[in-house]
Amino acid sequence: MTAPRNGLKAALAAGRLTRGAWLNLGGEITAEIAGRAGFDWCVVDGEHGPWEPTGLRRQLIALEGTGTAGVLRVPAADDWIIKQALDLGAQTLLVPMIDSAEEAAAVVRACRYPPEGIRGMGAAVARAGAYGAFADYAETAARELCILVQAESRAAMAALDAIAAVEGVDGVFIGPADLAADMGLRSDLDADALWDEVLSGLRRIRAAGKAAGVLALAPQRAEQSAAAGATFLGVASDALLLQSALARAARP
Repeated sequence: MTAPRNGLKAALAAGRLTRGAWLNLGGEITAEIAGRAGFDWCVVDGEHGPWEPTGLRRQLIALEGTGTAGVLRVPAADDWIIKQALDLGAQTLLVPMIDSAEEAAAVVRACRYPPEGIRGMGAAVARAGAYGAFADYAETAARELCILVQAESRAAMAALDAIAAVEGVDGVFIGPADLAADMGLRSDLDADALWDEVLSGLRRIRAAGKAAGVLALAPQRAEQSAAAGATFLGVASDALLLQSALARAARP
């Protein structure tokens, strides 16, 4: 058997708008609830949520049972972390803090087996290869992996065209919060100067033929992002939704 088909990768390659949610709370029950809500994908967040492999695997399994695509965000672009994330069975990775084409190319190499890359052989004993049931996994894994890298600094935005041109990168995600901080706008995440940069970046990514992503929690910014060509559009966070709903319920 070969690596499973990655429907999200196919949708993004076709330029279809997909919408998703961030899972920061680290629980498989929350993941299952979010997966049944109707999103196209959910990001299991190992950067600003717990990086604990057993818990991450449980969340991916919970999402798989709902039909919603699971995306795993790693905490850093380290080779060993990427290897572990892939062996957990993630077929779509979101990799933060990529500032150059060289860094993006290194991510691609970390995701591919030799001779094309440096990923360690081991999926036969891991969930990625169905513990040996996917006999052809190593030969077919790369074509079903979706690699999304994050541009979230002024340096990354300056190098955006080169990052988007890297072979093997399926899409570029613009992180508005970190970009705002780097622009001196940390306390104003709705600043027009920030979103002018974000929207321009989305257009540049799409012009390069790659999937363009952003997290836009405000409905107006989400609409603008979609109009600018975003195809990987984050619109919610489990932690923020729970906090706001509980705060409303607590009011007399």
